[in-house]
Amino acid sequence: MYTEYDYANEPIVDIVNDIIIDAARRRASDIHFDPTPTNLVVRIRVDGELILYANVPEAVKKNLVTRIKIIAGMNITESRVPQDGAIKMQVDGRDIDLRVSTLPIVYGEKIVIRLLDYSDALTKIESLGFSDTNLEKVIKTLNKPNGIILVTGATGTGKSTTVYAMLQHLNTISRNIITVEDPVEMKINGINQVQVMAEIGLTFANALRSILRQDPNVIMIGEIRDNETARIAVRASITGHLVLSTVHTNNSLTTIERLVDMDVERYLLGSALEAIISQRLCKKLCPKCRTSRPTTPYEKRVFKTALGMDIEYIYKPVGCSSCYQGYSGRIALHEVMLLNQDIRDAIVNNAPKEKIRDLIYQSGNTSSILDDGLIKVINGLTSFEEVLRVIDVEEDLGEEQKELKNALIGRENKYEPNEQKENLETLSI
Repeated sequence: MYTEYDYANEPIVDIVNDIIIDAARRRASDIHFDPTPTNLVVRIRVDGELILYANVPEAVKKNLVTRIKIIAGMNITESRVPQDGAIKMQVDGRDIDLRVSTLPIVYGEKIVIRLLDYSDALTKIESLGFSDTNLEKVIKTLNKPNGIILVTGATGTGKSTTVYAMLQHLNTISRNIITVEDPVEMKINGINQVQVMAEIGLTFANALRSILRQDPNVIMIGEIRDNETARIAVRASITGHLVLSTVHTNNSLTTIERLVDMDVERYLLGSALEAIISQRLCKKLCPKCRTSRPTTPYEKRVFKTALGMDIEYIYKPVGCSSCYQGYSGRIALHEVMLLNQDIRDAIVNNAPKEKIRDLIYQSGNTSSILDDGLIKVINGLTSFEEVLRVIDVEEDLGEEQKELKNALIGRENKYEPNEQKENLETLSI
C-alpha cells in the first residue's frame, strides 16, 4: 500500500492527480494530508481503516497543499482559517465528487479529501445487503402513503446511500418527490432537490414549510438536526406525506428517545413514525481468499446465546492480490423496526425505556444489528471480529439480555487490532 513518488523530478500536478486517482481505484473514502515538523504524511481510509500511503518531503509540502487548494477552488493566500472546496473528476469512467476541507494546525494546514462515489445509490434497494426479512419490511413500509421513515447511524455508515436507494425505488412518474439537503450530494432525474442555504435564510425548516405547498407525495429531509425540523417533519408525515430522513443515533430505541428530546409531541410521534432503519458498516470478507475455520468455544457461546444456533465453522480473512488483509469493500448490518400498536401506545403513554426495548426486541418484532451481523458471519459475508468491532454492548443490549452481555463482555481482550498499532508506528517514517 505504501507508495513512493519521485518528488524531485515529477511535477507536483501529476503527483496530486496520481494520489487521488490511485485512492479512488483502491476504493478509499478519504485522503488525509497531515503536516508534521519534517514532512507531510498521506493516509487513505479504505473500508473504514486509515492506512499509511505516502510521505511527502518538506521541500514540496507547501506546493502540494497549494495545488490541492487551487483545484478545489480555495483561496491559496489564506492559511489561517478553515476552508471548504470541491472537485469533480472521472476515474475509470466513474463520476466522483471530492469534498475538500482544510484545517490550520500547529504544523501547517491539514487537508482531508472525501471521495463520494454514489454508484451504489443508483442500484436497487435489493443490492444494499438487507436480509430477506428486513428487505420485505423496508419495501412494505415504502408502499405506505404517509408516515415517517428514519435511517439512523453514525457518520459514515451509509445512511445517504440507503436513503437515495429508497428514493430510487419510489421515483415514478405518478409521485411528486421533493428533497431538502445540505448539500445535495447526488442529482437524480425525476426528483426535485432543494439545496439548503442558511446564509440567506433557506434553512431546513423554512424549506419544509414551502415544500408543503408544492403538493408533494414524498419528502426527503437530508438530516433532522434540530427541534423545529423534527416537529415539521412529523407533522408533514401525518398530513398525508411520506417523509424520509436520517438521524445520528445508534438504534431504534435511542432514535425514539432523541425525537422525544427534540420536543416532538409523543402523541404525534406515536402516530407518525412508521419505521426506523438502523445500520452500521463492517468490512466484507474477500470472496476469493476467505477460508473456513472451526469456531472457538467463546464464539459458539455467542452464537448459541444470540441466535440459538450451534455453529461449528465460520470464515476468516486471509489476504490476496484482490483485497487488503482479507477484506474487500464493506457491508451494512441492519436493524429494521416497524412500529406496531403496542409500541405506539408505549411511546404515547411515556412507557419506561426497558418496556419499549422489550416491545421492540423481545416480541420477535425486530432483529438486532448483532443478530443480523452474526447471520452474515455464518453466510461468509464478514468475520466474527468485524461484527464485534461495531457492536456497542452497553448501548445495544438491555438489562434483560445479561446472558448475552456476559458472553460479549470480554471481546476487547480477545481481539486486538494489530494493524492500527503498526500504522501508528509508521507515522514517524
